[in-house]
Amino acid sequence: MPGLVSVKTPPFMPSPKMILAETRSVTTDSHRTPSPLLKQAPSPSPSNSRAKSTIKTPEKVTIDEASLDNPDLGPFLLKLARDTISSGDNPNKALDYAIRASKSFEKFSGQGQGLELVMSLHVLAAIYCSLGRFEEAVPVLERSIEVSDAGNGSDHALAKFAGYMQLGDTYSSMGLLDRSVWCYESGLKIQIEALGDSDPRVAETCRYLAEAHVQAMQFDEAQNLCKKILEIHKEHSPPASLEEAADRRLMALVCEAKGDYESALEHLVLASMVMIAKGQENEVASIDVSIGSIYISLCRFDEAIFSYQKALTVFKATRGENHLSVASVFIRLADLYYKIGKLRESKSYCENALRIYAKPEPGAASEDIANGLTEISAIYEALNEHEEALKLLKKAMKLLGDAPGHRNTIAGIEAQMGVMFYMLGRYGEAHCSFESAGVKLRASGESKSAFFGIVLNQMGLACLQLYRINEATELFEEARGVLEQECGSYHLDTLGVYSNLAATYDALGR
Repeated sequence: MPGLVSVKTPPFMPSPKMILAETRSVTTDSHRTPSPLLKQAPSPSPSNSRAKSTIKTPEKVTIDEASLDNPDLGPFLLKLARDTISSGDNPNKALDYAIRASKSFEKFSGQGQGLELVMSLHVLAAIYCSLGRFEEAVPVLERSIEVSDAGNGSDHALAKFAGYMQLGDTYSSMGLLDRSVWCYESGLKIQIEALGDSDPRVAETCRYLAEAHVQAMQFDEAQNLCKKILEIHKEHSPPASLEEAADRRLMALVCEAKGDYESALEHLVLASMVMIAKGQENEVASIDVSIGSIYISLCRFDEAIFSYQKALTVFKATRGENHLSVASVFIRLADLYYKIGKLRESKSYCENALRIYAKPEPGAASEDIANGLTEISAIYEALNEHEEALKLLKKAMKLLGDAPGHRNTIAGIEAQMGVMFYMLGRYGEAHCSFESAGVKLRASGESKSAFFGIVLNQMGLACLQLYRINEATELFEEARGVLEQECGSYHLDTLGVYSNLAATYDALGR
């Protein structure tokens, strides 16, 4: 019978940190007039700033329709909702006000209150998101887009643009990246129609969409947008601006993901020169970390160590010995020393990072700690310390919780755990981990990705060890279809699945 092939599951890496991705917030000043087609979507951005539900879900609010007959009630209730949000007193009370305001505006939307209705729907959706009730925010935002589309003029275009961007943020928080990207693209089209394709505000939205494409691993699309952004900078921005430097860092991230390391290094060096000239010491250190990673890819290890050590010195001096940025550099150095065969130094740097994660500074983001633990677990796995790696992954999953926006991240962790369970001969646990990862990937629209195909293959191998040959065959067949589509018939991962499928056919007498 042919031998079985374990398609290599790539070590899970956290989603790339987005550069200069500002989180957009609700505008609570009722007198503020937004600039035409500037982003003002109030729900969480697709960066790591996810809204978390820490408040008990309230019972459904009962609306007394008779109390909504006064057309002045809507603006009053909307102001109350905004004031309550600003005070931070009671989000459930703000939700009550926003629902009633929307009902009132809906009743009088034919009397010149269409834009007021849209505004109230945006606020209502933002409150739902702040409570973690993303599914309820989606139809509210869809209704806002529908109302905006019925009107004419720049104000309605602004409202429709903001609705699409906020809806994209909401889908991103739910882990539905494809839908999120589609919404951002729709918003960009509206903005270009209103402002032209070279307006600086268009560059701002292009940056946001490019970051979303990076999150979705769609690097060709992200690169095209980055090129457009840099062209707009060339036309409108002063030389060596901070905005251009940030966009060059994003372009470097995309080039690195595509394997174009020389171009990535060029963009990072240009960005670093700008930051040095502007006196942005911490930003220079962050760029040094990225440059170090590029040097590793180019096998220039001495230069990589020098870049990492430069960054480490700055972070320790400016942020303190126990800052998460210091731990992050320790992890980079641990990975580098593993690659060059200095295993003792590698493990020492891992331990240094773990000491920081064990007692993080107040305010440290749990997501950043979870990402760091996941990266260290990959190094321990490479060092054949699988039990320790499993412990770290379990800690990371506990920190991330079950928020929808973490679905893909947790799926990646579960896949890594499945690989380690398999290597330890714990095939039942491996099967459960792969199955759970597959369910999450399907739910988030990733069922056609190459990573999903690899998870299916690994799950099939676990089935064979459990003598579930028919189930393994089905998994290998689905994996074949996915990998043929995503990687091609001659890719090594696809060939590995062919071999496994042939083995199961042989075992079944087919």
